[in-house]
Amino acid sequence: MAALLQPGSAMTLYHTLSARSFRVLWTLHEMGISDQCKLVTMPFPPRVFVKEYMKLNVLGTIPFFMDQGGKVKMTESCGIPKYLVEKYGPSSLEVKPSEDDWPAYLNWIAHADATLTFPQTVVLRYTLQEKGRADNAATDYGKWYIARLRLLDSVLEDGREFLCAGRFTLADICIAYALELGISFGFDKQYKPQTKSYLDRMMSRPAYKAAKDHQDASAAAFQEAQSKL
Repeated sequence: MAALLQPGSAMTLYHTLSARSFRVLWTLHEMGISDQCKLVTMPFPPRVFVKEYMKLNVLGTIPFFMDQGGKVKMTESCGIPKYLVEKYGPSSLEVKPSEDDWPAYLNWIAHADATLTFPQTVVLRYTLQEKGRADNAATDYGKWYIARLRLLDSVLEDGREFLCAGRFTLADICIAYALELGISFGFDKQYKPQTKSYLDRMMSRPAYKAAKDHQDASAAAFQEAQSKL
């Protein structure tokens, strides 16, 4: 099993299907550098099904990203994309401090995980992983997520194609992932028309589709290798 988790010579992304680490994988594909990163797609949750993973990442969480021969180790799905564009750019995905929308860009990236993804992780835990233990919490946090979409809904009312800077940026990757996660719980049925249309546009991007194909192939390869152990 240790061999399956061996990091690559440069970048390595430890991932599970459509987890928050997908933000990182999508960024790699948008930047055109996915071939420079080894992708390890494990079954979820890896701390249960791939216990050796805990030796690499003591948190047992996804994502876990390594670079520069292990000198760089990161665990935050909205932080790693920022590292990528700043380290391996220049990239149009990054909004610079000199641009008017830089504050909005930073805010959307933080908003994506702290405000829109967090409540859904509570729903995930108590509807799929520990069903019956805290049903009220799952229901309440689902309502919280929908309520917290108000900011996004209001900003998209003006018909803009992207969230900020008049172009596709990391803000869109981070926010779109949170919206996509909501599909798993049927929350998309409550999305406002402008928000649903925005998500559809983001999910139609070639790099998004390539990242989906990449993770599927990676998961299949890991499963096949694991079965031979």
